[in-house]
Amino acid sequence: MKVLLINGSPNLHGCTATALEEMIKTFEKEGIETELVSIGNKNIRGCISCNKCSEIGRCVFDDCVNEIAPKFEAADGLVIGSPVYYGSPSGTLLSFLDRLFYSTPFSKHFKVGAAVVSCRRGGNTASFDVLNKYFTISSMPVASSTYWNQVHGFTADDVKKDLEGLQTMRNLARNMAFMIRAFESAREKYGLPELERGAFTSFPDGK
Repeated sequence: MKVLLINGSPNLHGCTATALEEMIKTFEKEGIETELVSIGNKNIRGCISCNKCSEIGRCVFDDCVNEIAPKFEAADGLVIGSPVYYGSPSGTLLSFLDRLFYSTPFSKHFKVGAAVVSCRRGGNTASFDVLNKYFTISSMPVASSTYWNQVHGFTADDVKKDLEGLQTMRNLARNMAFMIRAFESAREKYGLPELERGAFTSFPDGK
């Protein structure tokens, strides 16, 4: 079992990284392999809706999105971490996720997803909501914890003092590890639920 963690912060050793590192330590205790990728300091442009990916099976802009896509495909779970900027996740991360989720043709069905946000004070639940929508549109079960998946602090040292926040990260990792193992067991026994794809409501007749 493997979990891919994406750090959307430009600070490689900041608040978001501290939260994700707490999860990584717990995953290792649970016997779950992890890989952490930091994209917050990359030059990542947004999606331009060219739909070229539907023809070539990858994003037309050949950058870290295409590099990370195979890691996402191979993973059983995905953790997305972001700082809060003006009540929203990092803009670089959102550009990355728009293109990653839209351009990848492989199924995300029952890969387990978890969003993690870090903030000094506010904007955390709004950012948390934005990130979770990538999972719920992709048929990915969302892992929860004993509080919303967030830590508070202005620096990494501040986050280390947020004992409840770090506890939330550990519980999140344990719950996620359990879900991954449970879904794999159920997949082998029952198979995955059927997905319907026929309907696509766009009201082209204007009515």
